[in-house]
Amino acid sequence: MSLMEQIYSVLVVSASEQFNQSLPEVLPVPLFSPVNVVSDISSAKRAISERDFDIVIINSPLPGDNGVRFAIDVVDMHNGIVLFMAKQELYNDVYEKLVKSGVFMMEKPFSKSSFLTATGWLMSAKERIRKTEKKTVSLEDKMNEIRLVNRAKWVLISQLKLTEPDAHRYIEKQAMNRCVSKRVIAEEILKTSE
Repeated sequence: MSLMEQIYSVLVVSASEQFNQSLPEVLPVPLFSPVNVVSDISSAKRAISERDFDIVIINSPLPGDNGVRFAIDVVDMHNGIVLFMAKQELYNDVYEKLVKSGVFMMEKPFSKSSFLTATGWLMSAKERIRKTEKKTVSLEDKMNEIRLVNRAKWVLISQLKLTEPDAHRYIEKQAMNRCVSKRVIAEEILKTSE
């Protein structure tokens, strides 16, 4: 799937009407969809508990909160990419803490072109996370298959009195002869042993 075919869900946490009105111009549909806009941290927490977002944009300050803790929590507990925008005073105070946590930062004010550049970085980061997630799932599947095959080998060892290498060869040979994976053979062995 090309990047232009990918769709990114976005949560914008911003109390600035001016910024919120500019969103359709800088986060165009269908590339960014849905774009949910909330004006405070409690609404943002509720929104993120209801669904995952690919990108979270925090336009600080917010009513009653600067959004720093929320930004860190999103990075730690969700797979969302976070952009934290702040005026220079807050930016300098929280830069090191947020960057160490994996939060992207932008100092306000900024131009439309720099914001568009930042959204490109956010999309790139999200694609990198997707790629890593796919590798992780693949690795977990492989580990599960290894565990399953090992359990099946122990069944063959205990019931047919085979050695471990012979049990392994038996499973491999059955898989090759039937053109199926070792997982399928191991599952069948475990089913018949129950």
